[in-house]
Amino acid sequence: MVELLFLVGLAVAVFVGFNIGGSSTGVAFGPAVGSDTISKTTAAGLMTGFALLGGATVGTEVIETMGGRIVPSDQFTLLASVTVLFFVGLALLVSNLFGVPASTSMTAVGAIAGLGVASGTIDWEVMGRIVSWWLVAPIVAFWLSAVVGRYLYPHLAARIVFETDDPGTSRRERVGQFLVVAIGCYMAFSAGASNVANAVAPLVGSGELDLYPGVALAGAAIGLGAFTIARRTLDTVGNDLTELPILAALIVETVSATIISLLSLAGIPASLAVSATMCVVGLGWGRATRTTRLADAAGAAVSGTAAGGSGGTGVSVSALNVDAEENPASSGSGEKNPVAKIGEEDPESVTTAADLFDPSATGRVVMLWILTPTISAVASYLVFQYVL
Repeated sequence: MVELLFLVGLAVAVFVGFNIGGSSTGVAFGPAVGSDTISKTTAAGLMTGFALLGGATVGTEVIETMGGRIVPSDQFTLLASVTVLFFVGLALLVSNLFGVPASTSMTAVGAIAGLGVASGTIDWEVMGRIVSWWLVAPIVAFWLSAVVGRYLYPHLAARIVFETDDPGTSRRERVGQFLVVAIGCYMAFSAGASNVANAVAPLVGSGELDLYPGVALAGAAIGLGAFTIARRTLDTVGNDLTELPILAALIVETVSATIISLLSLAGIPASLAVSATMCVVGLGWGRATRTTRLADAAGAAVSGTAAGGSGGTGVSVSALNVDAEENPASSGSGEKNPVAKIGEEDPESVTTAADLFDPSATGRVVMLWILTPTISAVASYLVFQYVL
């Protein structure tokens, strides 16, 4: 019976890692594959290697937290470990059915918290710190990206080229291609750091798997997903939430990956998808606010009139689909025009593009981000309190 449970636990762990590889590879390397900088096979190989590196370095802290700090490691019997992994797998199933990325980290923590409450062994200080960062991290992601969108985005768009129809490859284009791949590798590292624990932390906590064999198992499962089901997600650079130009996608990846890597280093399991989505919204909002100076906005707030004139300029997060071809400063002709100053940018250049995100899709995702860990915690508590 014990051997059968262990095999079931391994199977669920592989299932979790397989799905992580399938979804994260498209997010990390979609821009690189979409711009024909690298092939899908190369993307899968890079995803496997850097996710494994992230899991074996920074990710070990997250494994320690989920495998022995929220609740003592002696609570992770083999049966309890398999049960927790079952809830993580169930979250992935729900996310696939609804077509949105549920947070496996938040769901796994919810299941572990349910075990801790049922057994009376949960460390509320650790749990409180984790939940606090769940609230703070998206806010930080939003404001960092908003600052980049308002003050830096047009300048970056004027200086970096990712693809061209010209026969030669310029130095600026080579820099752009390098950035696309390098940031994809960084995103893969961050995904491994935050997600390897979701696949194997309960089994490591139970003592059934040693730390680094567990990391290797999760890394191999992520690689399996990267080389198989990820090939479909790589066909689409965007998703239901947004269709970002390459530069915007790379900014989102860099900011969100940095936040998650730092949290993982501190042993905080957090959602890469949540931070990335808030980066998208913040970047678009910051980009759109370039039509209004802060002094004008403050004056309008005091006087009660609309900023930017009698008609005003509606600030919308539909502002990121302004890519190189729409920015004369970033044209391939070699002629560099100055980027418009804040308050002088043409409102049409930031508000006439397609909406940055679909509000209904975003609402569905946010609802599931709240719902899945809540259901996981409640269901886990009921199972460990009354069944096991």
